[in-house]
This record gives sequence, C-alpha cells and structure tokens, in this order.
Amino acid sequence: MKETYVICIECPMGCEVCVKDNNGELITSGNNCPRGEAYAKAEVITPRRVITTTIKLTNGKMLAVKTDKAIKKSNMFEIMKIINNTRFDDMFEQGDIVIKNIEDDINLIATSNSY
Repeated sequence: MKETYVICIECPMGCEVCVKDNNGELITSGNNCPRGEAYAKAEVITPRRVITTTIKLTNGKMLAVKTDKAIKKSNMFEIMKIINNTRFDDMFEQGDIVIKNIEDDINLIATSNSY
C-alpha cells in the first residue's frame, strides 16, 4: 500500500492528510473536513494549480494575469510557453479574457487594468 502525505490548502487549518492507495481505492486520514479529503485525493490523482504571471503588452507595459481555474500541474510549462509566445494588445480591463480556452475551457484573464 502506497502512502502519500499532502498539506491541505482548502482552509487555514492546513491539515496534513495521509492518502493511502489500496489497489486503486484512495483512503484518507488526518483531514478535519470533507474538503481536505477531496483536495488530498485530487492532489494525488491529478494535481492542479492556478497560473499567476505577468505579460508584456505591445505598449511596453506589464499586465498581471491568471488562469480563471486551476490547470493540470503537468501542463504548466506548455501553457507558459503559449503565454510567452503570444503577442498581446494593450487594452485590457480587469476580468477580460486575454487567452480563451488555454486549457479545457480554462481562460487566462487580466487581474488589473492595462491603462
């Protein structure tokens, strides 16, 4: 039986959750709530992260952006290549989609205004 330990980030408690893989059945212990169980299982199966970065606009300014949902951690470098190789206009408002469907219905959005 394989054991993995995960620090849950779903709430401020930061539970250390043990996930045991019993022939494909994931068993958790150490979590204080159901959110910790779900987070730990997802972290073992397919870890996901929100990308937060900046992009350079055609006017030379920088714009803060992030994905609107978590992406697969294994795709982070590929998605950063897409972001770094894209030329961006200079007019975005907070919440605007900068790149649509960067991964499975996940968008890159502006987190500030570009002007």
